[in-house]
Amino acid sequence: MAAYWLLKSEPGDYSFDDLERDGRTVWDGVRNAVALKYMRQVQPGDRAFFYHTGKERAVVGVARVESQAYPDPEAGDDRFVVFEISAEERLSQPVGLDRIKASRQFEGWELVRLPRLSVMPVPEDHWHRVIGMSSP
Repeated sequence: MAAYWLLKSEPGDYSFDDLERDGRTVWDGVRNAVALKYMRQVQPGDRAFFYHTGKERAVVGVARVESQAYPDPEAGDDRFVVFEISAEERLSQPVGLDRIKASRQFEGWELVRLPRLSVMPVPEDHWHRVIGMSSP
C-alpha cells in the first residue's frame, strides 16, 4: 500500500512550477536526521504533498515518488540520501498552514508540531482532509 508524505521547499529555490516544468527531479539537500530517516522509507508509487515554505506556507501540489532513496551522489557521505519525484497535479487551491493549524484534527501532525522538518509522513486521514480542503 502506498504511503503519503509531505515535502517542503522554498519556492525561490525549487517550486511546484519548477517540478511541473521539469516533469521529474531528484529530491535532495536534506540534512536533518529525522527527515533523512523518513526519506529512507519512501517507495515508488508513494504520493507526496509539495509544500511551499517561506511567505507562502501552503500545500500547493501533489507529487509521485518515482524511486527508492539512494545515496546522494553529490554528498560523498552515505548518511545523506535522495529520491526522485514527478509532478502529479496542482491543487485547485493551495491549503495554507494557517488553515491546517486552525483545525484540531491536525494537532498531532509534524507539520504543526515540528515546523522546520522538511520531509514527513502524512497520515492517510490527514491526506484526505487536505485534499478536501483544496476544493473550491
